[in-house]
Amino acid sequence: MDAVRVSALRERLAGTGWLEAIGGFAGSLRRSVERRGASGLLLVGTEGYEPWHLAAHLDDEAAWSDVPRLAPTLVRHRPPADAPAHLTHDLRRLTEAGRGATVLVVAPEAAGAPLLERVHDARRHGATVLALDGGAPASAGGPGDPGGLGGSGDIGDLGDLRELAHERLAVGTTAGEPFDLAQHLVSAAAGQRAGRRSVRDRLAELAGRLTSPPAISRW
Repeated sequence: MDAVRVSALRERLAGTGWLEAIGGFAGSLRRSVERRGASGLLLVGTEGYEPWHLAAHLDDEAAWSDVPRLAPTLVRHRPPADAPAHLTHDLRRLTEAGRGATVLVVAPEAAGAPLLERVHDARRHGATVLALDGGAPASAGGPGDPGGLGGSGDIGDLGDLRELAHERLAVGTTAGEPFDLAQHLVSAAAGQRAGRRSVRDRLAELAGRLTSPPAISRW
């Protein structure tokens, strides 16, 4: 993301409520992985969408902010047999998740029954479930419900994901720029310590961080 796009981003988001919604969601993510007894972060996408960039950015934030538990374990639907060891975790890893685990579901599209069943297992066993999903925004501006940047839209079985998640952030129905942007901002905000800076100052810092590509060697 270049300087021109960063500047446009600041103007576009200032005063819309996006920053507050993203900050609240990212704060929940950070508190969940930092709480006493926390056992790690499991990041999972849909069958057709693997959140590689979010995994890489969270990895970076874990190092930059000295919060090692932000570094995720990527859970995959069909990992190839020759994948590196840290990229071979399949959906069974969700079933094994229990109290202390945090499951972050990234679903720009319908999650699908197999994923929903495993997420339900994780929640039933005590894991905290967060969802960044493709629910349609209520408007082009601010959030439409307490859980995110919208909430009136529905795609396939998204309604079931809404019921499973302890907290969710809805950003749009496609895996395009708005959805990718939300992932960048969530990861950056999760690495921030709480402070008293203005919303504009925090937005400028978050947007500025996007000019540096993630160190994606693990992914």
